[in-house]
Amino acid sequence: MSEARVGLVIEDDQDIRELVRTVLTQAGFEVTVASSGHEGVLAAKTLNPDVITLDLGLPDIDGFEVSRQIREFSDAYIVMLTARADELDTLIGLESGADDYLTKPFRPRELRARIAAMMRRPRSLPDQADSVPGTDQPVDAAATATGDGTYSHNGLDLSYASRSVTVDGSELNLTRTEFELLYALLEAGRTVRTKSDLVRRLRDEDYDVGSYISEADERSVEVHMGNLRKKLGDSPQRPRWLQTVRGVGYRLAPAER
Repeated sequence: MSEARVGLVIEDDQDIRELVRTVLTQAGFEVTVASSGHEGVLAAKTLNPDVITLDLGLPDIDGFEVSRQIREFSDAYIVMLTARADELDTLIGLESGADDYLTKPFRPRELRARIAAMMRRPRSLPDQADSVPGTDQPVDAAATATGDGTYSHNGLDLSYASRSVTVDGSELNLTRTEFELLYALLEAGRTVRTKSDLVRRLRDEDYDVGSYISEADERSVEVHMGNLRKKLGDSPQRPRWLQTVRGVGYRLAPAER
């Protein structure tokens, strides 16, 4: 029997806390709740959860700081729940390490769908027969692939099996979302991936399903790519790995000669 998935709800509003607990329980998680930021960080250290829902407006420390502290030791998926509709708050939340966000009031069905999409992202190397939907064979690939989910490009090495990335021999600590975006670009080579493509990739959707992609969804990809660039130490002006195709999306930078 497989080990149960663990969910952590960090929320000070009792009604919302119980609603989210119910949503996660119905989705098959063993759920623990915390009503403050400090309590939530401690619970995350103890439980090693798969998914964390995090309220921004906590009574002791705000959700941004809670996310930053959790990211120091955990790669759990973090969904921020916020009553603030301000885009700046959303961007700060993603920059602090969150993978996704929902604005209150939210529909329980949408929260469950977002979490289900996250959990569909494979944690181990997929079989060759089960390649990720919507990814074509790389055209003019700039990265060296060994065929087992390992890529090398300009001093960067990625292993899908071990979920590890090194740059010039030094290992990087990427979130799961950042890892998936980097893997998607290495896999595509010099083929451009649009922001909508990458949103669907993170949702584990086929590229032709016609699902709605909002400006906020595409903006969240931009933020995650910005975070990834910072961790790689890459320059948008003279990229070594991640090249922006203005108005379209992203592709891998050319191989260094």
